[in-house]
This record gives sequence, structure tokens and C-alpha cells, in this order.
Amino acid sequence: MSVYRQDYTGKNDRFLSSVRAMIQTSLADLGYSEDVFELLKEPQRTLAVRIPVKMDNGQVRIFTGYRVQHSFSVGPTKGGVLFYPEVSESLMYGLSMMNSLKNGLLNIPFGGAKGGVICEPRELSYRELELLSRGYIQAIRSVIGPYQDILAPDMFTNSQVMAWMMDEYSKLCPDQSAGFITGKPIVLGGLKSRENSAGRGIVLFTREAAKRKKIDLKNATAIIQGFGALGSYVAKSLSDSGVTITGLSDAYGAVYNPSGLEMSTLFECRDSFGTITKLYKHTLTSQELVEKPCDIMVLAAVENQITESNVQKIRSGLVIEAADGAVSDQAADRMNQNGILFIPEILTSSGDMTASYIEWAQNRQGLIWSKEEGEKRVRHILADAFSRIHNIAEERKTSMKAAACFAGVYTIAESARTRGWF
Repeated sequence: MSVYRQDYTGKNDRFLSSVRAMIQTSLADLGYSEDVFELLKEPQRTLAVRIPVKMDNGQVRIFTGYRVQHSFSVGPTKGGVLFYPEVSESLMYGLSMMNSLKNGLLNIPFGGAKGGVICEPRELSYRELELLSRGYIQAIRSVIGPYQDILAPDMFTNSQVMAWMMDEYSKLCPDQSAGFITGKPIVLGGLKSRENSAGRGIVLFTREAAKRKKIDLKNATAIIQGFGALGSYVAKSLSDSGVTITGLSDAYGAVYNPSGLEMSTLFECRDSFGTITKLYKHTLTSQELVEKPCDIMVLAAVENQITESNVQKIRSGLVIEAADGAVSDQAADRMNQNGILFIPEILTSSGDMTASYIEWAQNRQGLIWSKEEGEKRVRHILADAFSRIHNIAEERKTSMKAAACFAGVYTIAESARTRGWF
């Protein structure tokens, strides 16, 4: 049986409920009425589509897709497109709301959106994937555009998928194609600094947080959970800055050496999936690794790594959540009480979001920025966001996660109020 026939409804509904709770709590803290929550708890526009694709075997398969636009109060909406088995309407709702919060806390003039198609892309041929990409654009073309809703790559979509989508849209709306989609190949107007923008964002937030904790990177130790594309980029960047990497994990376990791991050997010997534990006779579990002492911990693997059950065992002064749901809300609050600076995923994941905004701005102005100029513009936005969120957290004596949600919700709600929507 194909993977995408599984039922993910319960999981996605729980995620949506948690996002709504975050928004409701922040609105109450800001003093807005319940009417504002009624406005923000649902997207302003939802489009469900059915996409026919003639498969390689000659049969026609119908795929279900969505485009959800949460709020237009700030400006046009923006969000990625997933080709993923877990895509559902409730998941798109929750992710579009999260994108509204992320854009809001970054002070980027976009509302949040999200789109996706229920499929297992690894089961599709190259031709079938192209037809599905083009069919999706044909189905949602009436609700997208550079001043209405901007698309970007996400799970199991990449620059090639964006190129197909851009080409299809340019046939349908030739005068609006520039800037309608981001994450494109450089030759089609993509941002030269787009590659590794997510990793650079995490490294920037790690550096900024280390300054606040007075951690000298050249004398610091770090544990990094996850050694895939993202985790390995962060590990190399921190190692190049003088940080001693004492622990790493992959899908099979973890390795730890309080004196430091031999990073050059690990980078050379890791396979394409980031596996390194097979090189060692003695390994730990990922849970054992997060309980080891270090100055900096980066969680770039899977969810539920620090929860109420193990938060009291965490011996790190700084925890960076680079994987969605790696730290539970209860554990985040407890770390804040224990004096551990916790930087949440809602903030650390904004590198790609910011790069997309810079690419959109570049396209709309007809400019071509150098890699250095693109990186500089992204860094400026991210550093400003970190400073503002950290100041809010200190002023309100709350966690960075609560402060980030507070800032994001304020931007959306206040924009709606100023427009006269309530």
C-alpha cells in the first residue's frame, strides 16, 4: 500500500489546535477582544482543487491539492508548497497561520499562506512530477500572483519544481510572472544567496544568542542533534568559528566525546544521509546525548527531544530548536525558569522565509543582487528580529517563544485594526 494512503488527520488537527492556542494566548496578553481571535483563527481564503495527471502507464490519477491564505491584513500572503503524504486542509490551515506569525515577527510585509498536494513524490516519475507541478498552478492561478500570494519551495519541492510552476504561470499570466514565485533557479531570477539560507539563519541566531549568554564561541562546546544537510552545515559553521563539537547524532544513534569529535574525519566519512554512528563501536541514544553537558545545543533532527520528562536533565546554557516540535511548550517554559536561553523554531526557521522576501523584492525591482548583497540583506532582517524578540522577552519576563508569538500576532492584529476591520 502506498504511504500516502495513511490517515494523518488526528496529528494535523492537534497541530492546528496548538497554533490557534498560541494566537489566542498572545491576543489576550495584548488586550485584544475575542472578536479578533474569531478573525484570525481561520484563514481568509481556502481553495481545494483536484488535479488530473496522466500517469506513465496511461491511466489518469486525480490528486487533491490546497492553497490556504491566512491573512491579508499586512499585505499579500506568502508560503511554500508541499508535495507530501501528510498534506490536509487542517495542516495547511496551521502552517499558513504559522507563516503569518513568522512574517509578522520579522516585520516582513506579508501575511501567511501554505499550499500542497497529497502525494508521495518519490513514487512519481520525473515527467509525472512536472505534470503535477504544472497542473497545480493551473488549478490555483486565480488566487496567486506577485501582489496576491507568493509561492516558495517546501517539503519535497525544489528549485526545479519552482521553475516548472513559474513557466506554467508565465503562460497564463505573462505580465505578472516576475516575483510570483521564489526559490527559483538563479538563471530564472533566483536569489544567488538562497542556498543554505536556512542554515545561515540558525548560525546567526546561535551567534546572537551566545552573545546574550556571554558564551565565547572559541572556548565553547556544542552538541548537535542531526547531521543531515542542515545539521552538518551548522556543525561546520560553528566548528570553523572555534566551537568544539562534542556530540552528534544521526538516525541510528549518537556519539559523544567531551574532548571534542574529529570533525574533519566525520565530514569526510558521512554518507548522503548524514550517517556517522556506524563509524563507532560505542554509541549513545539521541536521548542520552541531549542530557550531556555543553554550552550550546542545536536540535536539528526530530520532534519531542526535550519534554517534561527530561528537561530537568538538560545541562546546556543555550538550546537552539532547529527542528519543528523538538521542544515541548512545557519544557520551553521550564528551561526559561531554569535560566536556559531557548531559541524556538518559529524564529530559527526564518532564514528561508527572509531569503524568499529578498528574492521577491529583487524580482519586483528588476535587480540582480550579488550573493554577498543578498546575504547582507537577510542578515540585517534576522539580526533585527532577534534583538526585538529578545528585548520583548526581557521586558515581559517571558520565554523567547512567547515573545516571538507576541510580536507576530501583534503585527497581524494591529494591521487589521488599523485597516478598520474591527
